[in-house]
Amino acid sequence: MSVAAVKELYSLLIPLRAERLLVPRMCVAEVIAFADAARNRDAAAPEWFLGWIEWSNRRIPVVSFDGPAPEERRSKRSRARVVVFHAITGELKSGYYGILTQGFPQLVRVNPDVLALDAEQGVPEGVPALCRARMIHEYPLIPDVERLERMLADLPAAA
Repeated sequence: MSVAAVKELYSLLIPLRAERLLVPRMCVAEVIAFADAARNRDAAAPEWFLGWIEWSNRRIPVVSFDGPAPEERRSKRSRARVVVFHAITGELKSGYYGILTQGFPQLVRVNPDVLALDAEQGVPEGVPALCRARMIHEYPLIPDVERLERMLADLPAAA
């Protein structure tokens, strides 16, 4: 099969509280339960930074695209997961970071027939996203992972 014939990309639709992210499958290392008790966070940190968790003998930062997590009943919190991403810029010492989700990501096959740029709906202000896509009946955000990794690297405790 030639490279020109390969026009699909396995991707993940990652559920947030109010949005969804669309990322290539190969960006994700693992999906884990959100261990609220295991995290620690500096009170002076930005609201989008949820703290640090231990994962595979590494200390990794966890962020929220939806802002700070509201206090929820324990039954709802059990749906919370962390999608662990491979860092691509080399700016994060651990080589990984996590994004808080509201459930498990959905595996989708993306091709030019189902995916297009959505120029009508904007990107929420302050969210590290490149754009919004139109994918059949979904309008997921495409995260700007380079910007997100720079934001994490700039945190005082990132060193």
